[in-house]
Amino acid sequence: MRGLGTLINTAAVILGGLLGLCLKNGMKQKTQDILMQACGVATIFIGAAGTLSKMLVINDGKLETQGTMLLIFSLVIGSLIGEWLDIEQKMDLLGEKIKVAVKAQNDNHFVDGFVNVSLIICVGAMAIVGSIQDGISGDYSMLAAKAVLDLVIVLIFASTYGVGAIFSAAAIFCYQGLITLVAAICGSFVSQTIINDLSFIGSALIFCVGINVGFGKRIKVGNMLPALIFVIIYDVMLGLF
Repeated sequence: MRGLGTLINTAAVILGGLLGLCLKNGMKQKTQDILMQACGVATIFIGAAGTLSKMLVINDGKLETQGTMLLIFSLVIGSLIGEWLDIEQKMDLLGEKIKVAVKAQNDNHFVDGFVNVSLIICVGAMAIVGSIQDGISGDYSMLAAKAVLDLVIVLIFASTYGVGAIFSAAAIFCYQGLITLVAAICGSFVSQTIINDLSFIGSALIFCVGINVGFGKRIKVGNMLPALIFVIIYDVMLGLF
């Protein structure tokens, strides 16, 4: 059944969030604060590891870097477009609307939980590749594996951010569901090069999310999201010429 992977992933996010809420209710504020810092540091290293794994290569026994210009131009151009569109503000407004709809006006971490967790679980190669596989052949094994990882991630973040983290399930359902639908209609439309580069730039964005989680909101990661679109355009043009 095509789309089953996204349903499993969405259910795992909700389950992880509910388990995290149970933990949160028994935690003191200082415990929540240190856990949030720990989550931030862990996310920073996850993002850094993903970025460096694509940048660092060994040629003739020497350590070299690649993709530097793609990293610079995608983030710079993507950020300019995102700032013009003010994506971050729109994501925050969406979080605020959901917050009001579920009567969580007194939850100061609701919007941060929704936005940050949505970015972490949506930006990555597994979400793209797994959704394409699910759409083309109905193979949901990669999304099932991702569901386990997301369950743990959302559990931890829900234990500090609260109920806002659970609503990242809506983001993962729409994002992966759309990719699966397009893949089912159009077939395999993304090359391995595009997937690798999306993972590369996506990891850099996850690094930025980690900074926001651990040290307070310092980077408008939402406004950097068009960098991922620039990567696709760059690789398509590179393949044409």
